[in-house]
Amino acid sequence: MKRYIAAANWKMNKDVQESIDFTNHLTKFVLNLKRTDVILCPPFTSLFNIGELLKKTTVYLGAQNMHFADSGAYTGEISADMLKSTFCEYVILGHSERRHVFNESDSMIHKKLLTALEKGLKPILCVGETLEERQSGRTVSVLKQQYTDAFAGLSEGEMGNCIIAYEPVWAIGTGVVASSEQASEAHKEIRSMIASQFNLRLANEIRILYGGSVRPDNAEELIATADIDGFLIGGASLSVEPFVLIIQSIENYLEKQEK
Repeated sequence: MKRYIAAANWKMNKDVQESIDFTNHLTKFVLNLKRTDVILCPPFTSLFNIGELLKKTTVYLGAQNMHFADSGAYTGEISADMLKSTFCEYVILGHSERRHVFNESDSMIHKKLLTALEKGLKPILCVGETLEERQSGRTVSVLKQQYTDAFAGLSEGEMGNCIIAYEPVWAIGTGVVASSEQASEAHKEIRSMIASQFNLRLANEIRILYGGSVRPDNAEELIATADIDGFLIGGASLSVEPFVLIIQSIENYLEKQEK
């Protein structure tokens, strides 16, 4: 059985000491997870400190973004090599806030993805539609465009190192959650795209996460939804207790599936 994922995206929250305190607290609760990979994605300022703390644990470190260039005159940006020097293994790319707030294009996200793979980082590539796009019936076409532009030209081996996160823009930080039917439909479409580009085996192996107002009170229903392989969690990952409850929901569901 594939391992599921609980990834915490802290966004622009937590200073260095707050990040350290959270991590020390969290690692007391996630010592022997049998079925779930936990990934922490703190702000850039905390990466090195958290990386040091996680070296002797089973929790992974991820970044929230990166530039596609190796180095150069890109004030305020971070390269893949810089991330790796802080012990990062994962990097979130194409988050809706990067697309819609910072106007990142599909072509730029594709460049970042290629660089991340070249440097040995595992991308968590985000896709998702706005409320207007969903209401106008364009969800599938938007997802297909984002998917196609991001993963164009990849080999099967490169694709196997990618994770996809479906995050409907209208559900991020709003308290509104996609219904299990809406989430399942979107995840099924994404998996179908992978199968069409590569093959069914790879489509079934790649982990597709759901993100969008995931909380302890809806995690159990969502994780039992077809084609959801874990979560990319925002607000509920800022406190240890709700984050641990979500992780436990994943573990409990997968334990039931094995029986």
